[in-house]
Formats: sequence, structure tokens, C-alpha cells
Amino acid sequence: MEWSIQEIAKKAGTTSRTLRHYGERGLLEPSRIGANGYRYYDQAGLVRLQRILLLRELGLSLPAIAEVLAGQRDASAALRTHLALLEQERERIGRQIASVRTTLRKTERGEELMADEVFDGFDHTRYEEEVTERWGRDAYEKADRWWRSLTGAQKKTFMDQQAGIAREFGKAARDGLAADSDEVQAIAWRQVAWLSTTVTPSKEYLIGLGQMYVDDPRFTANYDKHGEGTAVLVRDAMKVYAERNL
Repeated sequence: MEWSIQEIAKKAGTTSRTLRHYGERGLLEPSRIGANGYRYYDQAGLVRLQRILLLRELGLSLPAIAEVLAGQRDASAALRTHLALLEQERERIGRQIASVRTTLRKTERGEELMADEVFDGFDHTRYEEEVTERWGRDAYEKADRWWRSLTGAQKKTFMDQQAGIAREFGKAARDGLAADSDEVQAIAWRQVAWLSTTVTPSKEYLIGLGQMYVDDPRFTANYDKHGEGTAVLVRDAMKVYAERNL
């Protein structure tokens, strides 16, 4: 069974122009082009478009999506990964909604707030397995003890600092600044200083962490929401900083 480009665009909530753009970028080729010049897509095209749209919702840029699709030849395995990520995100958002409701209710009633309630759903422990695998159990446990020792206000300040750094990287990416420029290296210094709160970054650590920001769609989305190519700039800037200073 095949669907025309107009049918697919309507069902996917997008436009024919967008689908043609995906084709021009090599992301979504039609199964055939009719004598009338219309593009048609088969079931495999539908599955591929679903993957593209899911990755776009995660905040990935088109070049990043191309890399992910190129590295995931097994559509079923890729969809299982997407499903797991979506379920994790649904659970996290559900907890955040409940947290905000609790905060709103207690604020309106003049009741005392608990930090665990306010920040439920903002859970750094979801990266426990990855941190342990990459840098060892001691690294995770040290960071976890430090995080749990903070007050709610201190946790918010810490996360706000990272958000500010990410925004600065995003602006630098939009301005077309090079990773080895003085401006970007100043931001990289702030990033390293922020990381140094919990670890003593080595050259290999910084380079590996920067690469993870590009390889892992979740981290890429966190940076690229500030502008396409931000995660790549962060990776390159951290590599330059590490090679120059460590």
C-alpha cells in the first residue's frame, strides 16, 4: 500500500513542503515518483517518517537526525529505543505535573513545602547506569551524595547555572563562533568549572563527555533546543579546552 505526499502530510500534521525538504536532505526518500510528479510513500517510508518526527520532538537538528538514522539500520530496534525514551519522558513529566500541583496547592493554603516534593520529576538518577558504565560506580556515588546534600534552593541554583551556560553556547552557535575562539573558550571554562563542582575533569573525561552530548539524543536535544548545532559546538569546545589546558 502506498500513500501520496499530500495524504502523508495531512495525517502526520506537517506539510508537503516539509516532506520534500526531508527528501532533499536524504532523510526520507519516496518509494516512487508518479508520472504526475507526485511522491508516494510505502509502509517503510511511514515508519521512517515516524522516527524522524519523534527525533524532532526530542529537539534534534536535521543533521543530528541523519546521523542517528544512519547508525540505526534496524527499524524495530530503533522504535523500541524511541518507545523507551518516550515512556521515560512521560513518567518524568507526570511526576513534574504532580509536583507542580502539590506546590500550587500548598502555596495557596500557606502550607510548608518539602524540597523532595518540589523537585520530584527533576531526577538526576535516571542517568545512573550511564554514569556508572562510563566513569565507574565511585564517580556516581560521589556525585549522588553531593546532590542529596544540597537544599532545594541550592539544587535550583546549580541547574540554573548549567541552563545559563547552555544558552550562551546556543547564542555562540547561532552567531557562528568557532569552538577555539576566545568567546567560546570562555564559555567552555565556565562549563568545566561547573563540572568541577562534582568531579575533577581529566582530558579524557571532558572529551568523552563532549562526545556523549552529540551521540546521545537526550543530551543533544538539551543543547540543540537553544539552536541547531549547539551540542556539536559544545563537544568541539570541550575538546579544544581539554587539549589546551589538561
